Amino acid sequence: MTTRLLMISHAVTSATRRAAFPLDEGIEAATAVFSELPRAQRAWCAPERRARETALALGIVAETESLLRDIDLGAWAGRTFEELLAEDPEGIAAWTSDTSSAPHGGESVEELIVRIAPWLEKQNLGGGRTVAVTHPAVIRAAVVLALDVGPQAFWRIDITPLARVDFRGDGHRWNLRGIEGRD
Repeated sequence: MTTRLLMISHAVTSATRRAAFPLDEGIEAATAVFSELPRAQRAWCAPERRARETALALGIVAETESLLRDIDLGAWAGRTFEELLAEDPEGIAAWTSDTSSAPHGGESVEELIVRIAPWLEKQNLGGGRTVAVTHPAVIRAAVVLALDVGPQAFWRIDITPLARVDFRGDGHRWNLRGIEGRD
């Protein structure tokens, strides 16, 4: 039995416009409109406001799932990448080159991938369609797991606001069917 999973990245926020690591801000506008979303038996969203508001803007009635929360950026939350590059270039370099590193006191990329794995496995049971509204980092982690590539591939996957990532599962493994980005 085929399982279908559509993961959607939250809409643009003030943090994404500023190239900042997010806090719990809302989306800038209800621009999260697609011409067509597939019917789903299950709908999930991350607990952060930006994910919940995106789900509502899409007309998705979703259950909140804490495993879909954004990567914990610790002390870097709310700060821009440029600020941190000027203040902590070694920390930024470590975080973007060593997937086990978490110089910000939050979660490493590897820890995020480990957190997402059981949720992704559970979705691949029983067939049907699932939609999940979450964050670019969470979707990147799911792609890494689906393709069974090492965590270093995380930084080579670009997930834009409102990107749709389509997976197909057979109860044992996932296949990446496509990534549709929004600009």
